[in-house]
Amino acid sequence: MEIGDILAALERFAPLSFQEDYDNAGLQLGLTKVEATGVLLCLDITEDVIDEAVACGCNLVVSHHPLVFRPIKSITGRNYVERCIIKAIKNDIAIYSAHTNLDNILNGVNSEIACRLGLSNLRILRPVTDALMKLITFVPSAHLESVRNALFDAGCGKIGNYDSCSYSSYGEGTFRALEGANPFVGNINSIHHEKEERLEVVFHSYMKNRVIQVLLDAHPYETPAYDIVGLYSTTSEIGGGMIGELPEPVPAADFMKRIKDEFKVERLAYSGNTDRMISRVAVCGGAGSFLIGDAVRQKADLFMTGEIKYHEMCGFENEIVLVETGHYESEQFTQNLIENFLKKQFPELKTMITNIGTNLKKYL
Repeated sequence: MEIGDILAALERFAPLSFQEDYDNAGLQLGLTKVEATGVLLCLDITEDVIDEAVACGCNLVVSHHPLVFRPIKSITGRNYVERCIIKAIKNDIAIYSAHTNLDNILNGVNSEIACRLGLSNLRILRPVTDALMKLITFVPSAHLESVRNALFDAGCGKIGNYDSCSYSSYGEGTFRALEGANPFVGNINSIHHEKEERLEVVFHSYMKNRVIQVLLDAHPYETPAYDIVGLYSTTSEIGGGMIGELPEPVPAADFMKRIKDEFKVERLAYSGNTDRMISRVAVCGGAGSFLIGDAVRQKADLFMTGEIKYHEMCGFENEIVLVETGHYESEQFTQNLIENFLKKQFPELKTMITNIGTNLKKYL
């Protein structure tokens, strides 16, 4: 398989359109029409990781944090980012990052964290409100099922835990084919009346171009009529953070020990009452303090994330227990998440997790 095949699968799993505006997820450098010799997975890319990829015969490195995060005006080797770029290019290694797009999907980074902490009934903590669109088109009654099924196969009609969702209503359409047209029904220069169904399906906005093409391919008319409408509604599949429940309440101190053991953290920063009984937990990998208010509003007993600024810890001690693990520590299992996905998609592909500690924060 080619590197491009692997990247296409990753982008179906975590579409790049789901990343935040400030992010730079996606292909960082390298060629895609090259046979893949192996994939090395990491949280952050360092020079040692590139060396490891060369030694292991992997010509694709997939990271969570983008190597190229800020604009680069020159590449002279003055810092580790530029040296990594030079070394990767010299060794024909492609670099790809799945960052906030992987954070923002239902089965992404935060789901991995929540599952490792034993949470169930998982749902997005802050669902997005502008990720859905609706297609409205008009189909001859006899062709309704074939067009509808083609749109379903393209990913339309998924709402929460339901798929194949659509609405249709009966009516009559009219048109007149002009000179040069090749009408499916009707005659040139004659007004035609056709029994039609108005078909409506929702889809994620990143799918727009593909949905239009599928409609044009499946619809019997030479020039089908359709509308695409943006929807201001939340989707339970995209957004920030995750919230879920424990099987039974436990003291906060006991749950925090579980966090330390599972994430191999020597010490946690926290605020709040450690005697508080915990049953509903919110989590966010990385710098998730922007979701504290959401966790409080959804009545979480504890919120765990990688980074919380000092003053952001203040003022919530009677409402919630706030726990900071460290940025790297909170997202360390992202490598396993991507590895499991790739092994299911490409069983024959050599996939490895780095043996290099890539935490960019060092401690004395």
